[in-house]
Amino acid sequence: MSRETHSDTMADTQAAGAPSKEGARFRDGQRITQVSVAVNVVLTTMQLLVGFAAHSQSLIADAMHTLSDIVADGFVLFANRKGAEAADADHPYGHGRFETAASLVLGLLLAGTGAGILVTAAGRLQDIGSAPPVGIAAMWAALFTLAAKEGLFRYMLATAERLRSPMLVANAWHARADALSSLVVAAGVGGALLGFNIADAVAAIVVGAMIVRAGLKFAWQAIRELIDTGLSAEEVAAIRHTIASTSGVLGMHELRTRRMAHQVLVDAHVQVNPRISVSEGHRVAESARRRVLDKHPEVLDVLVHVDAENDLLGNAAVALPDRAVLLARLREILAAEPPDFERTTLHYLGTRVEAEVFLPPGFADPDGLAALRRRVDVALENDPWFIAIRLNQTVAPS
Repeated sequence: MSRETHSDTMADTQAAGAPSKEGARFRDGQRITQVSVAVNVVLTTMQLLVGFAAHSQSLIADAMHTLSDIVADGFVLFANRKGAEAADADHPYGHGRFETAASLVLGLLLAGTGAGILVTAAGRLQDIGSAPPVGIAAMWAALFTLAAKEGLFRYMLATAERLRSPMLVANAWHARADALSSLVVAAGVGGALLGFNIADAVAAIVVGAMIVRAGLKFAWQAIRELIDTGLSAEEVAAIRHTIASTSGVLGMHELRTRRMAHQVLVDAHVQVNPRISVSEGHRVAESARRRVLDKHPEVLDVLVHVDAENDLLGNAAVALPDRAVLLARLREILAAEPPDFERTTLHYLGTRVEAEVFLPPGFADPDGLAALRRRVDVALENDPWFIAIRLNQTVAPS
């Protein structure tokens, strides 16, 4: 069964149990993003200075791309800090969706930057004859940028995958897109140096298109998470097997999953023996929940609903009377008052109810019990609610 995360106590419990793991994750995420900011500030300054001096539009476009990285890193730093905050009364599942929102903003920022580069490069193509020649310094700047961004990508991706953070993975691939764009810039500058002036403008267009594609991809992934898209079929099958193989689980249905940043939330209905106690059914559900958390580290929590039967097509029992009405009917059938019963257990199964009545010691002699059974048999022939009434007499006080 799921924990009550809307209570202040639960939020405090989560916060107390998570600092070491989530704190380390937060620090690692902040560190790689700060490294990215430092590298991008140096590269942006260098690209702009060399781009204007060497008359390379593609290098200037790449500088704008790198500048967008700095802004994106600012979003990542903010979201990483918010995402590390513990669950509270307003955010019972934690603050992981801040990472998702940052991924969406980052993607839209990339797409907008790429579109601006495309417009500028297209305008230059229309007046390519008047453009000044590209200087050799642009080639060295492009190659240096390529090496720096590829190294930054490998460093960031390794850390992001270890932390299982979609936001940090997106930011890492952002750096790889930068490296590829720098490769295109180097090719364009090389073509311009060989006398093909159009090559630099074409390279700028290619860079812009790459940026737009990467931005739309990251934005779409974030949107899929925000609209609660489930896990892949393979991941769902693995979780289903874990729950279904739990001791006491007879069947399961309505398994639902959704992502929240680097973690997963799971809901499931499990079917148990309808005649076990509530406490035993709860134990089965809690065992299933624990198994999922142990075997699937990406899962944050599991909400397990216990069913006495498969209610996938509906639950007819909700149309049956509640306990008070059924006890009144039992009084009529047994000609006895509820205080005369030690305990009465009702099983709502299908469209009828099974009752187990536990009579105290000495309630009736054998002849009296036989007469009582005959009364029950006659009553059940046309009873609209009960399909079975089982009488049990305690032989000694408990």
